[in-house]
Amino acid sequence: MSVEGPQLPVGTQVVLRVARTDGAGGTAQRGATGRVSGVTPDGRYAVRLVDGRDATAQRDQLSLRTAYQDDAVAVDQPDGDKMVREHTIYAAVVGSRAFGLDTDASDTDTRGVYVAPTEAFWSLAKPPTHVDGPEDEWFSWEVERFCELALKANPNLLEVLHSPLVVRQTPLGEELVGLREVFLSQLAYQTYSGYVLSQFKKLEADFRRDGAPKWKHVMHLIRLLLAARTLLREGRLVVDVGPHRDRLLAVKAGAVEWEEVERWRLGLHEELDEALRKTVLPATPDVGRVDAWLRSVRRRSIGDA
Repeated sequence: MSVEGPQLPVGTQVVLRVARTDGAGGTAQRGATGRVSGVTPDGRYAVRLVDGRDATAQRDQLSLRTAYQDDAVAVDQPDGDKMVREHTIYAAVVGSRAFGLDTDASDTDTRGVYVAPTEAFWSLAKPPTHVDGPEDEWFSWEVERFCELALKANPNLLEVLHSPLVVRQTPLGEELVGLREVFLSQLAYQTYSGYVLSQFKKLEADFRRDGAPKWKHVMHLIRLLLAARTLLREGRLVVDVGPHRDRLLAVKAGAVEWEEVERWRLGLHEELDEALRKTVLPATPDVGRVDAWLRSVRRRSIGDA
């Protein structure tokens, strides 16, 4: 049997997309609801309608009940690519090029922040919280989502704000960068150290199974610990690896024994614990200040559609 779309099991609630003749010679109207009761020899679905009548239909003549309702009230979704092109306030290169770990083969990964026009939130179709594209290796967050994640000390978001390679910055972007220290807090200990610990458990399993982990991933995990150490010790996030470049690239190339990498990692975890006890960072970020700024951005973005 060949039908269009995923096959529907018996009992599935469906809606007729077109009028169909019922078993008594009458007409079951478009929008009639029922349940799949079987499949006919010629590949059509038998449907028992809610009023007790029977009808048959091809797969493309049926919709799942919830999908039919969603389609009926759907409104056009905002153009995410347009949001990024027209409303980006800040963008920077991240990844190996920002970390000082790039080679001739490295990609140029760009991350940005856009401010959706305030009126867009008044629609049933809300602006996207993030957009992949429109250019290759470009990913952006809507400013509210960006602030939420950065306040939780997500390393990927914090590194965007502290990248030395800024490619776009509007006056609002300058304000956001001016707030970057406000996002920093002791939550970084959990996000950086906790993430590395969870990932190394997986890498150790890879090492036992395959004899080698994914060395590039190992390198970036060590880099995260180095960044976290400086952050907790000095209260500032340094993205570029500086003097650690050669040793980290050796890890990436698999030229450092696993046992040595493990000693380095464990030593860094101990240093993080010590740095946390003496850190100048506040226990939590200044959420109120970020929220006040976001509210002001929304007010100033009225009429920017």
